[in-house]
Amino acid sequence: MDCLFVGAGAIASEYASGLESTSLSLAGVCDIDGERAKNLAAENDSPWFTDLETALSTVDAPIVVNLTTHAAHAEVTRTALAADRHVYSQKPLALDGETAGQLLSMARERNLALGVAPENPQGPSQRRAARVLADGRPGPVQLGYAHAHVGRVTDWHDRPDSFLEIGPLYDGGVYPLTLLVSWFGPVETVRVADTLDSWPEREQRRPSAPSHIEAMLAFESGPTVRLTASFYAPHRSREFYGLELHGDDGSLYLDGTGAMETAVDHVQFGRVGREYTTVPPQSPSSSIEYIDAVQRLADTVAAGAPSRESARRGAHVVAVCNAIEDAAANGGPVTVRDFGVARDPLPDQDVRPSVRDGQATDRDGIDLPPIGFGCSRYRDGEYVERRDSIATAMDAGYRLLDSAELYGNEHRIGELLSAPGAPDREAVFVLGKVWRTNHRREHMFEAATGSLAELGIDAFDCYALHWPEAWAHRGPLTRLAELPVERQEALTFPENDDGDIETDDISLETAWKNLEAIHDRGLSRTLGASNVTQPQLETILETGTVRPAIVQIERHPYQPRNDLVSFCHERGIRVVAHSPLSAPGLLDEPVLAEIGEQYDLSPAGVVIAWNVSRNVVAIPSSTTPAHIVSNLAAGTHRLSPDEIDRIDSLRDPGFER
Repeated sequence: MDCLFVGAGAIASEYASGLESTSLSLAGVCDIDGERAKNLAAENDSPWFTDLETALSTVDAPIVVNLTTHAAHAEVTRTALAADRHVYSQKPLALDGETAGQLLSMARERNLALGVAPENPQGPSQRRAARVLADGRPGPVQLGYAHAHVGRVTDWHDRPDSFLEIGPLYDGGVYPLTLLVSWFGPVETVRVADTLDSWPEREQRRPSAPSHIEAMLAFESGPTVRLTASFYAPHRSREFYGLELHGDDGSLYLDGTGAMETAVDHVQFGRVGREYTTVPPQSPSSSIEYIDAVQRLADTVAAGAPSRESARRGAHVVAVCNAIEDAAANGGPVTVRDFGVARDPLPDQDVRPSVRDGQATDRDGIDLPPIGFGCSRYRDGEYVERRDSIATAMDAGYRLLDSAELYGNEHRIGELLSAPGAPDREAVFVLGKVWRTNHRREHMFEAATGSLAELGIDAFDCYALHWPEAWAHRGPLTRLAELPVERQEALTFPENDDGDIETDDISLETAWKNLEAIHDRGLSRTLGASNVTQPQLETILETGTVRPAIVQIERHPYQPRNDLVSFCHERGIRVVAHSPLSAPGLLDEPVLAEIGEQYDLSPAGVVIAWNVSRNVVAIPSSTTPAHIVSNLAAGTHRLSPDEIDRIDSLRDPGFER
């Protein structure tokens, strides 16, 4: 779809640079500065103009992209709409709410699309933060602090006059405002506001509007947010476009409301009583481009449903800015016109696990996060308390918890799942495992119901055989972590008089049927098998009536087990890799370090990415907060086939622990 760019300054070049990745084309450029128009047009092989009316009558482009100065936006948009052109405008839509409303009405009456920047709610970090809200972790949000430290535009912009005329609110303040309105809906009132004229005496060019603004905004849906917009505070301040939201159950921090690129530590969450934990991305993401918003607007035009959603939000943001100025001059509270704007639906978790009727939800099996968290207490030859590390993992965004009655800490997991700041239950995939001393039906039922009671949940998302072979029952394994180690060992590793493990005469077929009874009673949505060989899995598939949804195996480069992985994937069974990092000597392998240099990953991160690249869910276990975060972040990387093959070459047929 053809576009006419009106305005050929620095921002126009940013828009034009992304055109090749879209279905849009630049049909013309118009700017009152003929040299600028000519240069941008030459770069894109299009005609140029210095008069808007001439450009509109000459270029038959359905969309006008309004990239003029702040004060000129409204009049250029009005002229383009009058010519029956769809319009996408840089921010702000106008400098007063009444004009913004007129433009919105004009577009609606003519059935034209009208969009306005910023589209920062679509940014990768912003969407990650929105998913924390969607998860319900902060609880009801009541208070927030938003910053827009635009900085001294005379230092960093080649043409600062437009900025100095309007002040920091209409340029920088719109970023946190747009995001907050997207998340929480309209601002109901500006409670109070104040302004300052702080500016260095040495500067000859000075703002004609207040250089620093503070306001308290009451949102209709509940939160009250303090907004700071400033030309005086440098844009290299600790808080540039930072946003901090505080809820009943926890706090959310976003490093930049206007960020177009993302970094691991841009989003952080701290539940009540705990420090902030970085919430890294869990799937590949890319930065957004300025032109992306124009493409989305063009798509609505092509679909015959021209959108005015962002313009409605933009008009409300302008009205908020007006109300802040009114409150600063005359006192508050000041009511804000909403223009019918509503909060946007929060994005679904792109790592949200799900099952449907115990069956696969995608072609490769149940829908699982790319990385899970191992909750075993056994580390480096001894039992350790895992409550704090599991809490950190949940705060970081792990959404698959690998539990087992053998671990003896299901009650700890249950406490964390029900604590303030925990994600909603449906956002967490809980994998439980019955220990091999409980393969008889009555013992398995007791184990499953006991584990569910400790976890505080109604049903497992998957309940699995921890091992396929059965051992003698020595009693229930309730809260093993609270028992002396000798008693734990006696219950879980039963010995006969000769000191050997005492087995139980229960076949794999029988154990699986007993597991199916757990499923039939609604105590688990799906079933799984852990530490099985391919022949054992074939036995389950041939004799069982409920197919396993998950197979959990030890998998790492020394023991990749690719044949079993392929066998499972061909049958829609998801593979979960336990102990992916713990093989002695593995993380010292040079090939892992070499590949890691290409992705800025540690050897551990490379192993995790290797699993994820094969659609295998790794469940690393760590007690170090930095490792917990970096392991999760490693799941965003996808290795090339050649890199996967190089790692596969580490296979050691003789590997034993």
